[in-house]
Amino acid sequence: MAIPAKPGSYARPFLKWAGGKTQLLGEFEKRLPEELRNGTITKYAEPFIGGGAVFFWLNNRFSFEHSLICDVNEELVLSYKAIRRSTDNLIALLGELESSYLSGNETEREEFYYEIRNAFNRKLPAIDFTRYSADWTERAAQIIFLNRTCYNGLFRVNRKGGFNVPFGRYKKPEILNAENIRDVSRLLKTTRILHGDFETVRKFADDQTFVYFDPPYRPLNPTSSFTSYSKKGFSDADQVRLAEFFRELDAKGAKCMLSNSDPQNENPEDCFFDDLFDGFSIERIPARRRINCNGLCRGDVNELIITNYPVSGTR
Repeated sequence: MAIPAKPGSYARPFLKWAGGKTQLLGEFEKRLPEELRNGTITKYAEPFIGGGAVFFWLNNRFSFEHSLICDVNEELVLSYKAIRRSTDNLIALLGELESSYLSGNETEREEFYYEIRNAFNRKLPAIDFTRYSADWTERAAQIIFLNRTCYNGLFRVNRKGGFNVPFGRYKKPEILNAENIRDVSRLLKTTRILHGDFETVRKFADDQTFVYFDPPYRPLNPTSSFTSYSKKGFSDADQVRLAEFFRELDAKGAKCMLSNSDPQNENPEDCFFDDLFDGFSIERIPARRRINCNGLCRGDVNELIITNYPVSGTR
C-alpha cells in the first residue's frame, strides 16, 4: 500500500518547466483521494511527467509499490533515464559545464551557451532514443545545462526537434545540484520510465492507481500558446481524446486528477472543459502564470483541477 515515505527522501525537480505545478501543490494536497490517504492506493502514474513537481512531491510523502512516468517528449525521457542509469558520470559532466560557464564574463557565457545549444542540435540526428548509450549521458547534461541557463528556463523545440530557446542572463544559475541528482536517481530506480503518449499508462492503471494528468495547457488566447515542449504539439482534438481516456480510467476504478488552463479567463462563455468533463468535479483555482515574454502580463488567473472522485476542497 502507499505509506508515508521514509525520512531523507527529498528528490526535487531537476529541470525548470513552463507551467510547473509547485505553486499548486497546496491545492492538490486538499484534493488527494481518500484512498491514497488511507493506504488502499498502491500505484501512481503520471503520463505527462514534464518537470515532475507532483511526482516528486507525492513520492516524498508516500512510498508507492509501483510508479510509472511517461512523456511524448523523447529528450525528457532520455534525461530521466540517464539520471537513473549514469548518475556519477552525469554529475561529472554537469560539473564541467558549470565550471566552464561560470568562469566566463557575460559575453563569454552567451557564446558558450550557443556553442552548447548548437552542438546539442547538431547531434540530434545521431541520437538513438530507443537504445541507451553513453551519448545519452552527455545529452542529458546538455539538456539540464541549457534549461538552467536559457531564457525563462523554458524547454521548447521547433518542428524539427531543435532546441530554440535564447540565452538567459542569470548571474549565478544553479547548473549542478549533485545531492538532488542522486536523490532523483534513487527514486527513479524504483520507477518505470516510458516514452509515449498518455495512453501508455492504460495497462498499468487499475482500481488501486492514482493518475495525475498535466497535459500541455490549452492556450488562454492565440498569443499565449505554449505547447511546443514536443515537436508534435497538443491540439484541441488531443484534449478531447484525453478526456475520453480520463473517462475510460474512471470506468476501471482508477482515481484521476487533471489540471489545465481555464478558458473562461479570456471568455466567460467558453465551456470547453466544462463540457468535456461533465459529471466530474471541476474546480477553478487561482494561480500565477510565470512564463510570459511580457512581464506585465504575468498575473493571477484561474486554473482547473478536475477529479473523478468527491473532493471536500477544504481539508
